[in-house]
Parts: sequence; structure tokens; C-alpha cells
Amino acid sequence: MSDEDSLEKRRLAEETKNERQVWYFLAYFLFGIHFVAFVMIYAVRHAK
Repeated sequence: MSDEDSLEKRRLAEETKNERQVWYFLAYFLFGIHFVAFVMIYAVRHAK
């Protein structure tokens, strides 16, 4: 029984870690899209 418990705990910890990595990836992705968008808007507004 204790083996199953530790396995479940480890799986849960692994799952939480993966979920956190997904959120970090999503945050960087969204930040990158907005950064590129602002740079493009700036370039268009300041084009001669």
C-alpha cells in the first residue's frame, strides 16, 4: 500500500511540475506575441 501511495504522490508532483511548465510556456508565448505586435505597431506608425 505504501508503494502505491508514494507512486501516486510522485505522479501528482510530476503532474504539478508539468502544469507549471505549461503555464510558463503560455505566459512567455503571450508576452512574445504582444511584444512583437507593439514593435510592429511602432514601426508602422513611425514609417516615413
